Amino acid sequence: MPQSIEARLAALGVTLPVAPKPVATYVPFVLDGEHLIVSGQLPFGPDAKLILTGKLGANLSVEQGAACARLSAINILAQAKAALGDLERIRQLLKITAFVACTPEFTQHPAVVNGASDFLGEVLGERGRHTRSSVGAPSLPLDTPIEIEALFSFA
Repeated sequence: MPQSIEARLAALGVTLPVAPKPVATYVPFVLDGEHLIVSGQLPFGPDAKLILTGKLGANLSVEQGAACARLSAINILAQAKAALGDLERIRQLLKITAFVACTPEFTQHPAVVNGASDFLGEVLGERGRHTRSSVGAPSLPLDTPIEIEALFSFA
């Protein structure tokens, strides 16, 4: 029998936080038919504060950006659990869209976003194989280095 999503999270030492509240006027997720759309998630730590601020290519390394992407993915799963009640209802992660705050010369967006993609693949297994876009941005809300949104199908 395959390992549950919760068991994979526990094996990685990850406890999902309470789903972060929106920082502006929007909802954190929308359920539509068999789709769950999760609003852009930031790398908020357990204390509800950003773990890092700044830009890739300026004051942050690719490794720091990837760590932020991983934490944003953890917050995506927290929102999914809040929306669905049980992560086992996830049929497939269809797509993530990542925005990377960076300097104009920075071109390693894929390496940064791999922090989220690798984590989601490890936790969700085959259900975590997804399409994605990664886009550079001159700035993001709260001076966050990354923001990631997600689209799931669920049962």
